[in-house]
Amino acid sequence: MPQDITQLLDCPLVIAVILASGVGGTFQYGYSISVMTSPSAFIKDLMNRTCVQRYNVHLEQWQVSLFWSFTVAIYSFGGFLGSLLCGSFLSKYGRKKGMLYNNFWAIFGAVLMILSQLTTSYEMIVVARLLYGINAGVSFVAHPMYVIECTPKRLRGIVGVTIATCMSLGKLTGQVLGIRELLGTEKNWPWLLGFNGFTALAQLLTLPLLPDSPSFLLQEKGDRQGCEKALKRLWGDGDHSGAMEEMMEEKAVLQNVRSHSVLELIQDRRVRWQFITILVAFTSVQFCGIGAVYFYSFEVFRAAGIPEVSLPYAAVGIGLCELFASFTCFLVIGKITRKVLMVRGYLIMAATLILLTVTLSLQTLNSWLPYCSMVLIFILVFFFACGPAGVTPSLPGHIFSPAFKTAAYTIAASNSWTFLFIVGIIFPLLVDNLGYCCFLIFLFFCIACGVFVKFNVPETNNLTIMEITAEFDRMHGKSGTACSKTSAHNNLNGIKTQETRF
Repeated sequence: MPQDITQLLDCPLVIAVILASGVGGTFQYGYSISVMTSPSAFIKDLMNRTCVQRYNVHLEQWQVSLFWSFTVAIYSFGGFLGSLLCGSFLSKYGRKKGMLYNNFWAIFGAVLMILSQLTTSYEMIVVARLLYGINAGVSFVAHPMYVIECTPKRLRGIVGVTIATCMSLGKLTGQVLGIRELLGTEKNWPWLLGFNGFTALAQLLTLPLLPDSPSFLLQEKGDRQGCEKALKRLWGDGDHSGAMEEMMEEKAVLQNVRSHSVLELIQDRRVRWQFITILVAFTSVQFCGIGAVYFYSFEVFRAAGIPEVSLPYAAVGIGLCELFASFTCFLVIGKITRKVLMVRGYLIMAATLILLTVTLSLQTLNSWLPYCSMVLIFILVFFFACGPAGVTPSLPGHIFSPAFKTAAYTIAASNSWTFLFIVGIIFPLLVDNLGYCCFLIFLFFCIACGVFVKFNVPETNNLTIMEITAEFDRMHGKSGTACSKTSAHNNLNGIKTQETRF
C-alpha cells in the first residue's frame, strides 16, 4: 500500500472530513451535470403540458429545444453567481459554517423539483436548477479549501485528488439512479432531480460533528485553543506546535497585508503567469471534449449493436471508468507530479480524439470500427479523470500565496462556470454543423494546454510557495536576477513555510 494512503488511514477524522464535505461539495456538481439526461423526455413533456394547461398552446419542437437548453444552461449561471458570492460568504462564516448554510440552496431547490410534476409547473424546475447552481458555485470553492486546510501538508496532494473523485462519484450516482429500474421513470423522475436535497441534508447532519478549519480558527478568529483542539482531533495527539507556529507566522504576515481582490490579482505582474496558468487550465477542462464524448457515446454504442434499452447501462460503464480512473489518480499522485499528469493526460486525450474522429467517420464501412470507438471513448474518459480532472480543481491553492488564494479560486470558479455555460449553448450548434469533426476543435485545446503546461509551468514537488514563485520567474526570463528574488519575496510577503505539491 502506498505510504501516503497508510498515513491517511492514520488520520480517520481527515477521512471523515473528506466524506462529509464531499457529499455536499463537488458530488453535487457531478450529480447535477449527469442527472438531466435520463428524465429529459419527461421534463419536455411537462413543458408542453404546462403551456397547454395555462395557455392552451402546444409548443413546437424548436421551442421545446430552446426551453430545454435554457433549463440546462441556467445551472451554469447559478454556479457563476455562487462563485462570485463565495469569497465574502466564506470569509464571513468560515469554511465549515459556510458549507452548512450553503446546503439550504440545494434543499429549497429539491423541494421545488419534487413538487414540479404535482403542480404542473415547469418554472419550478428552472428555479430549482438556478438554486442548485448557486449551491454548486459556493461548494466548488468551499469544499477544496476546507479539505486542504484540514489536512496535514504531507497528505495534501493525495487528499486534493478526492475533490475530483467526489465529482466522478456524483456523475456515476446520477447515471445509476436514472435507470428505469430505480428513479428514471415517469412517476419517480421528480425524486431523481430532488436527490440533491437528500445529499445536502446528509452534510447538514454530519458536518457539525467535525472541527472547523484549524487555519481559519487561528488566523481569522484568533482562537489558538480551538485551533490546537481541532489539530489534535484531525491529526492525532502528537505535537503540532510546528504547524501552529507556521500558522502564526503566516498570520503575522497577513495582518500587515490584506487579501487581494480579483482585479488586483489580474493587474499584479508578480503573479501574471500563475494567473494565465489558471485561465488556461480551467478553460481547457471545459473545452477538452469530454462533453462531446458523453454526447456521442449512445450513438457509438448503438452502432456496436447494443440494444436501445441497454444504452443507459452502457453509460453507467463510462461513469464507472471515470470513477476508477479517479481512484487511480488517487493512488499515483504521490509518485507522479501534477504537471506530468496534466501534460500526459492532455496529449494522450489529443491523440485519442484524432483516432475517435476517424473511427466515428468511418464506422459504417466496417463492423469492427464501432468497437474501436467504444475502446477510444473509455481511454479518453480514463485519462481525463486521472489527469486534468484529477489535478485541476485544487490548482489555485498550490500556486498562489494566501493573500491571492481567495481571488484565485474565485477567478477559477467563475471561469469554469462561464465556459460550462458557453459549451452548453454552442455544443448543439457544433454537432449540427460539424458532426464528428467537432472533436477537432476540442483537439486544439488539449494540445494547447498540454504544451502550455509543459513549457510554462514548473515542476514544484516539495517546494515552498516562495520557491514556486521563483521558478515561475525563472522560466519566464527573470532567472538569476535580484528582481526575481525580490518579486518572489514580495509576492509571498515573507511566507516561507507553506509547502505544497503541484
